Amino acid sequence: MDHRLRLLAMAPLLLVAAGAAADVPESPDPARFPAYHVVRSSLAGSGQPTAGGLAQLATLGFRTVVNLRTEKEGAGGERAVVEGQGLRYVNVPISPESFSLADVAAVSKVVDDPAAGPVLLHCASANRVGAVWAVIQAQQGRSLEEAEAAGRAAGLHSPAMIDAVHRLLAALGPAPPPAKP
Repeated sequence: MDHRLRLLAMAPLLLVAAGAAADVPESPDPARFPAYHVVRSSLAGSGQPTAGGLAQLATLGFRTVVNLRTEKEGAGGERAVVEGQGLRYVNVPISPESFSLADVAAVSKVVDDPAAGPVLLHCASANRVGAVWAVIQAQQGRSLEEAEAAGRAAGLHSPAMIDAVHRLLAALGPAPPPAKP
């Protein structure tokens, strides 16, 4: 069989394999990944992974890690572990006081890049993960209530981060009407 015909015959298998590779694991060890949850097929959120969890990111299929923790929380210590596995490491330090639309844009740039996935987005407890996700949902046209509910499902729980989300959502203005199908 001609080389080109073999490639054409294998194309459906390659597409299936590529699609499967973009999925985050459904339920890794919760002791290693606290508050872990699948946000969407190529994105998972969690609290701070343990040292053992960080060491197994590549074997779980992740390609990128976005850490929302600050330097004061020890965020810099995981860069070497993540990059040592050949994974991309991004740090977008967020606190309730500093949380901004620029932070959301930086995270969105990574999580919306198909080449980055699967992505693990984490902070200490998934609270900031939920905050970022809530604002992303609002930017995509969800109502304040829907965006906040999505954020809570992704880990948003502290009054300070909820206030920070409300501050950013107020800066966005009213949500545009949903697009008609």
